[in-house]
Amino acid sequence: MSEWRNWSGSVVAHPAAIVRPRDEAELSAIVRDARQVRVTGAGHSFMPLCETSGTLVSLDDMDGELIVAPDRRTVDAPAGWSLKRLTEALWEQGLSLPNQGDVNPQSLGGALATGTHGTGRDLGSLATLAQAFRLVLADGSIVDCDAASAPDLFQAQRLSLGLLGIATRVRMAVLPALHLEERIERRPLAEVLDRIADLALATRHMEFFLFPYADSVTFKTLHPTTPADLSQEEGSDRVFQACCDLAAAAPRTVPMIQRVISRIGGPTQRVGPAWCIFPSDRNVRFEEMEYELPVANAVAALREALALLRRRRMPLIFPFEFRMVAGDDIWLSPFHAGPCASISVHQYAPMEWRPHFAELEAVFRAHGGRPHWAKRHTLTSADVRRLYPKAEAFGAVRKQADPEAKFMNDHLRQLFDFSL
Repeated sequence: MSEWRNWSGSVVAHPAAIVRPRDEAELSAIVRDARQVRVTGAGHSFMPLCETSGTLVSLDDMDGELIVAPDRRTVDAPAGWSLKRLTEALWEQGLSLPNQGDVNPQSLGGALATGTHGTGRDLGSLATLAQAFRLVLADGSIVDCDAASAPDLFQAQRLSLGLLGIATRVRMAVLPALHLEERIERRPLAEVLDRIADLALATRHMEFFLFPYADSVTFKTLHPTTPADLSQEEGSDRVFQACCDLAAAAPRTVPMIQRVISRIGGPTQRVGPAWCIFPSDRNVRFEEMEYELPVANAVAALREALALLRRRRMPLIFPFEFRMVAGDDIWLSPFHAGPCASISVHQYAPMEWRPHFAELEAVFRAHGGRPHWAKRHTLTSADVRRLYPKAEAFGAVRKQADPEAKFMNDHLRQLFDFSL
């Protein structure tokens, strides 16, 4: 029996086999003959989405190429490609994705299936860019779907958690090659929270990082720009790694460490291709919980979470991350009810996180939050039906596409038992 671990090391699976098909025909045969199937990309999901005792499929060895549409507004891309590989290939064609998250090892298919997003008041998750899918279904058959052809399958597949089939190709909306200027500076926490609506309007991309025991934030903006000579390499994670190790050895030092870290470094600025500027290196391993909150509730939720954390002296060494995401109409999207502010809570992987996340999750849920599917949460199937009006429609499509629940695992059964 094989062993598989996710990026943070907290999810361990023992599939009967880990397979790496080389083409669609081989993948089709594997799926057709398997009892249970899940797919893995880079393992950046913190929930056990890839866990299985059956067959675990990696698309890393699948053949395929990037096909640019004649109008250059869309591309047809292999779903197993990493976002890094995809965005670099797009750049070579003079194209960019409109937005990205802050890491890029994830597979395209996995990022779409879990609702991965970046930041930008008027920019949706990556799933909003998907215009068509090619899928291998549970019986090994291969189908294409878009809004005009098999529309229900397409709508469900836009954010599917891998429950409908295995995507092999995706048609994605793209832009002409985009250069970005990144500006990072320290700002007072109180000022940022009081002006958040204006700050979000002032730039295409805005986010900030907040060490919970500090009174300032690391404020980051990205502006489209023209190519320039100005550039600056990102800093090393070595200092932060040392701080995390100290915190793990002596959790009571976390407030002091954070206050020191928050004062280090001055403003920075760099310019480069969007595919290089969007992502950042994430070498210090962590666990993460993320909730998407109605914009009107987000600042109050953040204030309450910070007050609780400080009162309980939770030793969370990582900063909170605050981003903006546009609303959408995707059935299982946390953003389906309108624009959201995304609040991410992290903890150094070797340190305790479960009880702290549980207390903070209660705050975010009380303010109308919905979790990122791939990050730590405690939703039940009753919660899914309550939070997602289209959950039953998704379940009906899932049951039709995979009547024997081949793509289910124990975690997903707890979320979608109404569709079994």
